[in-house]
Amino acid sequence: MARFFRALIWISLIVLAVVLIQQSVTQRQSRKPIGIGEFMRAVDKGEIKSLTIYKSVGEGERVVGGKTVQYRVTLPSDESIYLDKVIASGATVNLKQPSISDVWVSGLFYLALTVLLVVAFWVFVMRQTQSSGSQAMSFGRSRARRSSETDKKVTFDDFAGGDEAKAELQEVVEFLRNPRKFQALGARIPKGVLLVGPPGSGKTLLARAVAGEAGVPFFHMSGSEFVEMFVGVGASRVRDLFEQAKANRPCIVFIDEIDAVGRQRFAGLGGGHDEREQTLNQLLVEMDGFDPNSGVILIAATNRPDVLDPALLRPGRFDRRIQVDNPDLRGREAILKVHTKDKPLDDDVDLSVLARRTPGFSGADLANMVNEAALLAARRNRKKIAMADCEDSIERVLAGPERKSRIMSSRERRILAHHEVGHAVLAELLPNADPLHKVSIIQRGMALGYTLQLPTEDRYIMTRSELLDQITVFLGGRVAEEIFFQESTTGATDDLKKTTELARRMVTDFGMSEALGPVSLGRKYEQPFLGRDIMEDRNYSEQVASTIDREVSTIIEDCYQRAKQLLTDHADELRAVVAALLERETLSGDEVRAIMRGETLPARPPDRSEPVEHDEETEPAQERETEPPLPGEQPQPA
Repeated sequence: MARFFRALIWISLIVLAVVLIQQSVTQRQSRKPIGIGEFMRAVDKGEIKSLTIYKSVGEGERVVGGKTVQYRVTLPSDESIYLDKVIASGATVNLKQPSISDVWVSGLFYLALTVLLVVAFWVFVMRQTQSSGSQAMSFGRSRARRSSETDKKVTFDDFAGGDEAKAELQEVVEFLRNPRKFQALGARIPKGVLLVGPPGSGKTLLARAVAGEAGVPFFHMSGSEFVEMFVGVGASRVRDLFEQAKANRPCIVFIDEIDAVGRQRFAGLGGGHDEREQTLNQLLVEMDGFDPNSGVILIAATNRPDVLDPALLRPGRFDRRIQVDNPDLRGREAILKVHTKDKPLDDDVDLSVLARRTPGFSGADLANMVNEAALLAARRNRKKIAMADCEDSIERVLAGPERKSRIMSSRERRILAHHEVGHAVLAELLPNADPLHKVSIIQRGMALGYTLQLPTEDRYIMTRSELLDQITVFLGGRVAEEIFFQESTTGATDDLKKTTELARRMVTDFGMSEALGPVSLGRKYEQPFLGRDIMEDRNYSEQVASTIDREVSTIIEDCYQRAKQLLTDHADELRAVVAALLERETLSGDEVRAIMRGETLPARPPDRSEPVEHDEETEPAQERETEPPLPGEQPQPA
């Protein structure tokens, strides 16, 4: 009721002010203002019919062109100058005295205007004060978001490819559902569960699945949301978070990217009293102060467990550490089924084949691949997602989008074709190399061309012969350039970097050097506060360093000579593959193998899924055929 009366008073004041302002403006607009000079000329001409004087303002009627109009004039303070002339002209002159009604109207007008200004200023100040006060009071409160019952629940069925991790977390779900079962046996459920894994492996999704399976409140917060520029805010938010959790137990508290607040203390930067360390200290106290059977379980996720403080990882805080790795072959197939269950797939889509062609993909990569396939299918005006869309999306995720707009000269195209075919032919000739999947001279991302190899199965260890074959394949592009053009180009820069790094790791990390034996050389020191490798300790002499360099050079030189011998012996097959690649721009692994066997490729049907674009700057085919070959290159048949 009080709110109703306040609103009524506000409305009355506003209406009164509007009426008074409107009356004043209307009266002023109905009379035409004139200057004192024009007024005196009208008096001399006898046009003034009446004059009413009120507070140095004269108003009345005037005859102009046979018409009577209203006028208003501001008069000087000395009335003797004009008053006698007005009376002599025959006009009616009146002196108006202020009446009670005029005084009241004027007073009410100014009073209402003053009240409105004061009330508006007071409301503005009070609202700002209350807002500042509420913000100041809530500044130290937790920013944790609670998943409501209306949110879509995530269960273990939505998380595929991590059976071991789900089995570990099933105990947490059982405890939250039936805690007496464990309490009767004197069992203590882990206070904290740390999910460790590479980015995109599904750590956050797994934590949501635990909350969905248990059917309990789920508080989620990022580690970076604790720390602010003001001292004590992070610790206050930690206290408030655990108070909310205890008030809603049983529940799950999830802290994503906990390494933002849980990095190792006293790392040499920031001292021992900075805000981040105070927040970590409060987090350690809250976790250690938990009642073992309180029903509040803390789940945290990170991809940098090596930088976390040891006190945070000890038993009693994070008792359980669960590894969430990228999925294997069966896991990738299960993840693809989850992400494609609500998408229309064509009959030729085989998820098992796609799973074999995506080794090393995380769950996020697979979701992105399926989404890219749907976008490609829509762009090609398909009603369903075809297998070709899925294969193109894999290359898009690995190498980036195609860049057909960049024009390359005929000479550069032939060099690039020989470079990529050098990789492809060696991938087929070497027994321990991954099978060739596709070779292309179409630019993708930052690559001018690419040779794609896909392993037939997931591998977790590699032998020395496999590493040597891999280095040999890396050198295939550089060797092909030197064989067929008698000079090298800058196109092998990335290949040489990979080759040198892998050869050095074989010597210093894997102990695969005959001269040095099975030893590991060099220790890397990490700065936990920075989270990056910043220095390496050379725990070996200069003589050993010289031996390392010599062994690395020996490995690379042996692989180089091996690649050169193989490509020289199979130069005819390489030229045939180059000719087909220049014509088609992309060859599959089966097509490359067929050409190397001497078979003729069938005509490729035109792709009607996308409009064919003709570039006017592309050189005509006849001009390319008649162009003289590069030094050492055999002429290609027309």
